Amino acid sequence: MKRMFILLIALIIIFAPSRPYAVCNTGVDAVINVVEDICWDCLFPLSIAGEEVMPGPPDNDTPSMASVPVCICPAPYPQYYTVGITMSYWEPARYVETVRDPYCFPSLGISLGSDEIFGVGSTNASPAGFRANLTTMQAHFFVFPLFVIMGILEDMLGCEEVGSFSIGFLSEIDPLWNDDLYSFVISPEGLLFANQAAQMSCMADAASSAAGYSLDPLFWCVASGGSLYPITGHVNDNDALQAHNAVAARVQFLMLRALADCDVGLWYCGCVPTPIWVKHDYRVQLAMPVRDYTCRPYGQTDFMWASGKNPVGYSQENFVWIIFRRHICCNAVNKEDS
Repeated sequence: MKRMFILLIALIIIFAPSRPYAVCNTGVDAVINVVEDICWDCLFPLSIAGEEVMPGPPDNDTPSMASVPVCICPAPYPQYYTVGITMSYWEPARYVETVRDPYCFPSLGISLGSDEIFGVGSTNASPAGFRANLTTMQAHFFVFPLFVIMGILEDMLGCEEVGSFSIGFLSEIDPLWNDDLYSFVISPEGLLFANQAAQMSCMADAASSAAGYSLDPLFWCVASGGSLYPITGHVNDNDALQAHNAVAARVQFLMLRALADCDVGLWYCGCVPTPIWVKHDYRVQLAMPVRDYTCRPYGQTDFMWASGKNPVGYSQENFVWIIFRRHICCNAVNKEDS
C-alpha cells in the first residue's frame, strides 16, 4: 500500500501542469507534528481489568466489553484460546484532510496542483438545484497508526496494532465524490433517509452530541452537521468548520461502508467490520491549521469552539482532523504459550 501511494504521488507530479499554483498555503507549521498537534488527553480514559486507572474526556465514553476484568479469545492450533486482561483506551489511528483546494495535503505540507490534474477534483461548481450556502470540498483519509510509529504497546500481545502509514482514500480520483446521485451506487440505503421526518430526527442527535454523546440508532445523522448522506463533498451548510467536520464523518463512514476499515471498540478479540458504523466508538479532534484543545463527537455544534480555528494567513478551509477510535483488547497473560 505504501509503495502504491508513492507511485500515485509520483505520477501526479509527472503529469501535473507546469504553471505555478498559488493554492494550499498551509502556513508556517505546515507538516503535522505528532507531539504538538495531537490531543494526548484524548487517549484517556484508560481502563485495565474493568477498572478505570486514568480518567479522560467523557465524550462518547460509554460502557463496553472492557468492563469485564478477564477475557478469553480464540487462538490458532494447538492452543485454541488465549486468556488475558481487558484493556480500553482511545487511539489516534486515523486522520482525515478536508480541503477546498484540490490535491492539497496540509498534513504533509505539499500541494500537487489543481483540479486540472486528470480532469477531476474541482470544487468550484455547485450541483444544480442546491441553495447558495452549499459548501464543497475534497477529502483524504490516512491510516495513521501512531502507536506503531512511536513504538507504543509493542509488548502487549493482543493489543498491538498492525499496519503502517498510508493513504486509504483520495476523493479527487473518485468519480462518485462530486456527484450526489451517483454516490447512491455504493450507499443505496441513503434514499430511505431523504425525507423530512428522517432529517428532523437529526435534531435529537445534535442535542445529544452537544452533551458529548452520539446517538448510534440515528446512524444517518452527523448531529449538527446534518445528514450523513449523500456521501460526497457537498454539504448544504455555509459554516465552514461544521461542514468540513460533517465531511470528515462521511469519509470515516465510507471507509467502514466499503470494508476498508473496521471497528476495534466492539470486541476485545479483534476488529469488527461495521458497514453501518457505531458512532460512539469515535471522537474527532481538529489538528490543523489550529489545534483544538480536546476531542468531540462527530457533528458536535461548533458554536462554542469554532472561534479562531480558521485564521487569516492560512489557506482557509483546509483542515486536518485526527480520529480517535475506542480500542478494547485482550492483553494476553499466557504470552509464552501464544
